[in-house]
Amino acid sequence: MGYKVEIGISNKHLHLCQEDIEKLFGAGHELTPMKDLVQPGQFACEEKVDIVGPKNTLKGIRVLGPARPETQVELSMTDARTIGISAPIRESGKLDGTPGCKLVGPAGEVELEKGVIVALRHVHLSPEQAEEAGVKDKDIVKLKIEGERALVFDNVLIRSGDGHFREAHLDTDEGNAACCSGSTVAEIITD
Repeated sequence: MGYKVEIGISNKHLHLCQEDIEKLFGAGHELTPMKDLVQPGQFACEEKVDIVGPKNTLKGIRVLGPARPETQVELSMTDARTIGISAPIRESGKLDGTPGCKLVGPAGEVELEKGVIVALRHVHLSPEQAEEAGVKDKDIVKLKIEGERALVFDNVLIRSGDGHFREAHLDTDEGNAACCSGSTVAEIITD
């Protein structure tokens, strides 16, 4: 029997650098934590922005904190197509060669030259949890989900290190395909 992880469904969201936080929300603005996330030190913020693409706008999209070195917009493939952006599937933080968009906040706008991605599905594990699972950082595994719409996801990245805790992240398209709910558990398959 493989190692089990809970599934976290990642809705569209964005991470902002401090410079963009201040452009969107005002000089000296600090993100306002609303709810802690499973990953240590990360949180959903009160702040929301509009994401503007060539075709449409996604209104009121949640910012996640804390501030990052570079602004990153994470959408599902459906969301990206809805606003007219051809977003590549990428590991978080791998933004070279990605498209940009416009962000609109209450105090201003930011025109991103890059940073829009569809996040590569992944599993967060602490170093101890990775050892228990028999995997290491950057391994590629499969995730098996049981149920009425049972599914095996290939090409799942392991992200292990300090600041990670056991949770698999799928976007809304992937979660819907497997009928995931707030209590769905998946099995890591390494062969």
